[in-house]
Amino acid sequence: MTQETPTRGVPANLPNALTVLRLILVPVFVTLLFIDASSLSWRLAATLAFGVAILTDYFDGRLARKHNLISDFGKIWDPIADKALTGAAFISLSILGELPWWVTIVILVREWGITWMRVIMLRYEVMAAAAGGKLKTLLQSIALLMFLPYNIWSTEAVWPFWFWLGWLVMGAAFVLTVVTGVMYVFDALRLRAAAQAGRDRDDSA
Repeated sequence: MTQETPTRGVPANLPNALTVLRLILVPVFVTLLFIDASSLSWRLAATLAFGVAILTDYFDGRLARKHNLISDFGKIWDPIADKALTGAAFISLSILGELPWWVTIVILVREWGITWMRVIMLRYEVMAAAAGGKLKTLLQSIALLMFLPYNIWSTEAVWPFWFWLGWLVMGAAFVLTVVTGVMYVFDALRLRAAAQAGRDRDDSA
């Protein structure tokens, strides 16, 4: 079996560097948001930092796959960076009173719970990211990008379309987050049962 080698022209550590950049941008984003949460300028600066961080997630994965630069570092730290970024955004919005805490808590419990479950399931089989999970991440990112620029609660009269569209996307992201979480749990139970059945057959042979 031949081992794939990195494609020429792309630094081998570039995807990992983008992952590290995303981690660095998390405290930068939070700081910009809380310097003056009532200032549109600071809110836009925080939104820009969040948007750049989201783009690094897209490009590090694409570069790693296209140029055969997938690494153990990336496998571990890329999802951690993703959840640190979105988690910081959800928590920040709840602290500011712009997103109900129950929404943030349900999403964070699902995100980190499924992450730990996938780690535990490595003893049986690798649980690949499903298409629904990727769509969930996309909807979460779009919803957060819509919530971050403005204080949604105080600008409903000025931005009614933005208000309702933002909540529509956030609602879709929330529902998909819960549904895909339940699907991952059922997949894990199925894989565990299959692995246990295999061991039972081996023991009885």
